Parts: sequence; structure tokens; C-alpha cells
Amino acid sequence: MRNENVIFDLFDKITEEDPKAPAIIEDDRIVSRAALRDAALAIAAEFPAGAKRIGVVMDHGALMIASIFAALGFGAAYVPAEPDFPKDRIRFMMLDAGVDFIVTQPSYERFFSGFRTITPRLDFEDEINGQKTGGGDSVSRPETGRRDTGRRDTRPEDLAYILYTSGSTGKPKGVAVENRNVCHYARAFQNEFHPGPGDITLQYSVCGFDIFVEEVFASLLAGAAIAIPYKSDKEDITTLMAFADRQKVTIISGFPYLLMELNCLPRIPESVRLLISGGDVLRADYVTDLLDQAEIYNTYGPSEATVCATYFHCNGTKPLADGSYPVGKAVLGSEIQIMDENLEPATFGEIGEICILGGGVSRGYIGDRKTENTAFTRLPDGRRIYRSGDLGYFLPDGNVAFLRRKDRQIMILGKRVEPDEVESALRDCPGVRQGVVRALKDSRDHSYMAAYYVLESEKITPERIRAFMEKRLTDYMIPDFFVKLDSMPLTPSGKVDYKALPVVRKERKPRGN
Repeated sequence: MRNENVIFDLFDKITEEDPKAPAIIEDDRIVSRAALRDAALAIAAEFPAGAKRIGVVMDHGALMIASIFAALGFGAAYVPAEPDFPKDRIRFMMLDAGVDFIVTQPSYERFFSGFRTITPRLDFEDEINGQKTGGGDSVSRPETGRRDTGRRDTRPEDLAYILYTSGSTGKPKGVAVENRNVCHYARAFQNEFHPGPGDITLQYSVCGFDIFVEEVFASLLAGAAIAIPYKSDKEDITTLMAFADRQKVTIISGFPYLLMELNCLPRIPESVRLLISGGDVLRADYVTDLLDQAEIYNTYGPSEATVCATYFHCNGTKPLADGSYPVGKAVLGSEIQIMDENLEPATFGEIGEICILGGGVSRGYIGDRKTENTAFTRLPDGRRIYRSGDLGYFLPDGNVAFLRRKDRQIMILGKRVEPDEVESALRDCPGVRQGVVRALKDSRDHSYMAAYYVLESEKITPERIRAFMEKRLTDYMIPDFFVKLDSMPLTPSGKVDYKALPVVRKERKPRGN
């Protein structure tokens, strides 16, 4: 019996309704729902018994999506990482998550010594509207009664994925999201945006961010298809939109900086009906020329609350006084409260912490994260709540306005960065005696970082420091400036005086999604 709060069950249900409907579209092939499901089951049939957590490190494409569904169909959680992430960071994530093995490609196997790896070698061939597409061997569904079809019973409370974000303790932290959390969000997405057969979502985001979850699961579980561009299609916004135009993409979700780039184009593809912005502040001047071309939504929600907790429809509205859009009202099945430090509701219009309740609140952080897991707590009435660490307030119409973080955490081009983690990598660099990282903002209010350091040896160069940090941190976490100091400025109490550090100014050019 299928369960509406289990991801693979929902996809199996939508597949049975129309097996030949497209699920994945690429420039040279179309993969139907049935072919995707059957490929997932064929891959899962090769998994060793008892696996609970499965790493997925692959190039984007139909085989990657099939491998993710294989993990879910097997009753396990997938742990995603992009192949071009720093190898030390990937290894930390996989060890921290305790993966049983890593699904990858032959070209990446050498990076995972010490881990068991599985390299699925399936090609897809399917028939769409009477025409063969793709090449290679077709994927057939395992026969009924086969000893092992790769399918396992999955409960709503079983983990779906572990997604790593920047950690304030100096190490990435893994957010554990359950099947029921993802299915909750799929329903909320359907309730607001009504995706379905005929809709095609651009799968552009990297796998380690919530946007990927929205692109893949919110689309496929509603009967829509996803279009996956090859690397050559992602070279710039022009080639990306040419791909979207060829594939008749209808839905694009991304960071606000993607919309800002789209806003500079003469026109976006006529097929696009919906643009969704998330991950950072959306400003009105990012979308001035897009408002008459598509429906535009601003969204808000940390990974800990499963993709998005609020939606705001921008068309026909005015931005706030600072030029940004509100983040909106709670999605279906969620609730937003603005609370003070004692978890008492703030008065109407008063600034407080944005707190999230409902079906999206995840299990929490894996491993020994007792301090950070205090963000997940319960109200006196027993309801579970996530304290986001973001400050905001309710507008008179009930929409939420986002202000800023309570702590040092920043967003760089839509990606969460804890300066403390960057600072930890700087201090660990051989030859660095002292190191601190300061978050700054450019003229467009975009965050960037500067690293300040005192050396033990003059032989250490900024290039060597950067190279060391690049082994541990993703590219967007590398400071834009490295400033050598003879000594650190200190406060009277002996702590680093961040305000006394020299300010280095930068004008930022967006680096995409």
C-alpha cells in the first residue's frame, strides 16, 4: 500500500497514472516516468542489504536522478555532493554522515579511497509519442517475484536526505530531512504553483542546496518534468536560456542573482510562466523587466524547515521602503511566529526571531550537535518549532518582512556561510599564527568576506593560504581579500577588535547559481 508521506510511493503512484509521460528531458534524450522508476529499482537491486545512508556524487543527468530515487526506493537516505566540491570536504561529509557506500561514476572513484563505491552503468531508452529517444540498452522493470527488486518498505519518518550547510563550530553540519518533510513541501508547492503534466522545471541548482529538492521532487511528484542542461549549457545566462527555450521550460527557481541576470536580457523564453526566488533578499530592481513576463515569487525558508516556509507573490505589489520584497505568508501545512528570546510571541509589528512550525520542520542536525540542535525545541503546547536565527516582523497585511541574522551567519550569492567555519580553516593553515574573518557588504548590500592574518613565517604567501583553504571550503566560502597584519587589534578585554580591522571595499559581479 502506497503512503502519501513517502517520496518513492508518491512517484510510483504518479508513474502508474501515465508511465510514458516524460520525467527527465535532456538535449539528446527524454526519459519517461516508468524508465526512471525502473532504472532506480535496477540500481537499488545492486545495493548491499542493510544500507541506511548512501552518498551520491555524480554529474547532473538522468543517471544521477535515478540513483537518488534508488536510494529512496531502497529505504535509505541520500547524502549529496557535487563532484567539484573540495575533496576533503566531500570526505568529511561522507564520514560524518556515516554513509555505507557512495554511488558515483568511474571517473570519480579514485577520490574515494577507503569508501565502498558503486558505479551504475545504465543507459536509458524510451518511447515518447511513438518515437525512440536516447540510446543504449533499454531499462526494464524487475520482474514480479524477483528475489530482490531493490524496493524496501519506507516509513514517513525515515530519512530522505542529509544536506550539509556551513557550520558555526568550524565544520559543516548535516541537516536530516525525513520523507514526510519532503512530501509536505511537495503538497505546499502544488497548492501555490499548480505544477503538473505539461510543466517543465529547469534543473539548474547544485545538489547540495534546497533549490535542487524543489526542482526535482516538487516537480516530479506533481507530474511535471525536469529539464537538465549539460555543462556547456550553463556557461552563461544566454546559453542557459537558449536551453530553456529549446526545451520549453515553464518554471525556473533560483537565487535572486539569477533573476537579476534574467532581468538584463531583452526577453526570457515565452514558455516560462513562473520565476521563484529564494535563498537571499529579493530586491525590486532585480525584476523590473520580468514582472510583465512571468509570475514572480519571493520565498523564504532554511534547510532545517525543508526548502521554503513562506511565499510572496510579487506581481502587482509594492516593495518595502528599503527596496526589498517581503518573504510572505506561511506555506500550506506550516506556521510562522515572530518570537522574543523567551519564545513569547512578539507584539504586532515588533521585531523578533522568525520561528517555523509545521510539516517542514526537519529532524535536526546529525551527530554531536547538542548546542546547535537547541534551535529545535517545543512550545508549552507540545508543538515542535525551529528557531531560525533570522529577525523579522509581521506587516499589517500578515506578510513577514525579513531583516537580518541574529548571529554572524551571512548569505553569499544565496548560499549560507558561517564566517566562523571560514575562520577555522584560516587558523588551521600552517604558518598562520592568528587569523580572523570579517563579513562586509558592498554598495548593493551583497555580503563578502575579508581574511586578516598574522604570520609565524614570512615565507607564507596569500596564495598558499588560499590554496590551503580551497581544500576545505567551497569556492563561495573563500574570502575575497587576504590582509596581512603585523598584529591583531585588540579590545581592552583582550579580544579581537573587529571594528578596528581595515575595511577593504569591493564591487561584486554576480557569480550565478
